[in-house]
Amino acid sequence: MGMIKFKSPALPLPRELYDRQYFDQFIRVLTLYFNQLDSTTPLQNDYYIGGGWLLTIPHISASDSTDQVAGGNNTPTVVKWNTLDSGFGWTLAAPGTATAQYDGVYKITYSLQFINTANAVHYATVWIKVNNNDVADSATIFTVPARKSASPGEEGYLAAYSEATFSMNDGDEVELYWATDQAGDPTVPTNGVYIFHDNAQTTPYVRPAIPSAIGSITFVSALS
Repeated sequence: MGMIKFKSPALPLPRELYDRQYFDQFIRVLTLYFNQLDSTTPLQNDYYIGGGWLLTIPHISASDSTDQVAGGNNTPTVVKWNTLDSGFGWTLAAPGTATAQYDGVYKITYSLQFINTANAVHYATVWIKVNNNDVADSATIFTVPARKSASPGEEGYLAAYSEATFSMNDGDEVELYWATDQAGDPTVPTNGVYIFHDNAQTTPYVRPAIPSAIGSITFVSALS
């Protein structure tokens, strides 16, 4: 629901001489206007007292339901997003490009489900690109633990969470990139690090699916 805008009424033009009909019409117009103010002012007040629950601000939330493999060792690779969970003021294009429709300062928050199938600790680094240019100071390095044994389910897991704030203009494109020193691939298979997903399960207990990537971008402020 958008914010209701107040607009002053078009008042009837005055007559040269006193006219009771004119004054009746004038008062009726003002009465209708003030009745509108009385009925909507509490609603307007909710924008400030109610925590802004009636406001719609630019945002996007997305996830991915596939395993994501790096292009090779130490090779920057875009994070994929195949599901738009919610959004306003943003568009999402495959494999992982989000385009802003409003200028502003934004905050990105993400969680990537890394898995390591190798017997040694390996590392993954994640950072932001805007219009294919690296965003300064946006990189985070994660240590992905080694697998415990060769048995299934003994791989090393890490939910890599981070956030960063950056500026965008209307039409700018933002992408999340990652790289690892040892790229794994479950289809070959090749031991190493990749971004893991898993379907919903019913045994040994019921749980929802595990997305390989979950992320959101929210509006922080207008550009200064």
